[in-house]
Amino acid sequence: MSAEARAPHFVRSFERGLAVIRAFDSEHQALTLSEVARACDLTRAAARRFLLTLADLGYVHTDGRRFRLTPRVLELGYSYLSSYTLPQIAEPHLELLVAQVRESSSLCVLDGDDIVYVARVPTRRIMTASITVGTRFPAYVTSVGRVILAHLPDEEVERRLVRAELKPLTVRTVATPEALRAELRRVRRQGYAVVDQELEEGLRSVAAPVRDREGDVVAAVNIAVHAGRNSVDSVRRDLLPHLLATVARIEADLRITGPAPAAGPGIGTRRSSSSRRSPAPEG
Repeated sequence: MSAEARAPHFVRSFERGLAVIRAFDSEHQALTLSEVARACDLTRAAARRFLLTLADLGYVHTDGRRFRLTPRVLELGYSYLSSYTLPQIAEPHLELLVAQVRESSSLCVLDGDDIVYVARVPTRRIMTASITVGTRFPAYVTSVGRVILAHLPDEEVERRLVRAELKPLTVRTVATPEALRAELRRVRRQGYAVVDQELEEGLRSVAAPVRDREGDVVAAVNIAVHAGRNSVDSVRRDLLPHLLATVARIEADLRITGPAPAAGPGIGTRRSSSSRRSPAPEG
């Protein structure tokens, strides 16, 4: 967000503190002061103040040279997950699905231009890297992302396509606004999305939308497979029916568990008033 676009209430120091926390990830679990400063575009002095404050609060540990996040950072996401009932409702159904198809399955929501994993049941097969709750990928190149995007109002899709930085992550990636627009129309018509080795070579994924009591698409469930074990045809023939049945059971539970789960800003999709509507990725 540019300085000109910020509202008067915007607290820049808070933004920087969150940036320091986000500098740590699976590939950067331990960082020096200089590395944090570079990653967050801060001076060493500012980075030091943020890191030491986080250490005082128990969110960061240091051995004197390198800094690491502590498990206490999980508290920051727990409030969201504990108040958001959809992952809790979906998880038993995901477990049954994984037992049936022997492939990993996840529940994802939309957050800005990314999808975020909010529930996941992995298969026992060893992957090159693990996907966990909180992992995010660009929505345009994942099956879960395309399912959710396809059910946004047309004007919202156009706004996203205008601002999106579409990059070909593999030779198969749909990476032009025209091609992606056509793909989203197809996904909306057929009711599911298949992504064939667009996010990473060797990985295929199929996803279907999850609707709340009002019929709004609030999330998506996927099944991710290795391309060497499953062709696109077998994904549609053997996995898609199980996926659609699982989504139907999740939606049935949502209809009887009270109000539709509230989605935070940028999470899930809501209808407009005029239209109802790095790891081994598994999008």
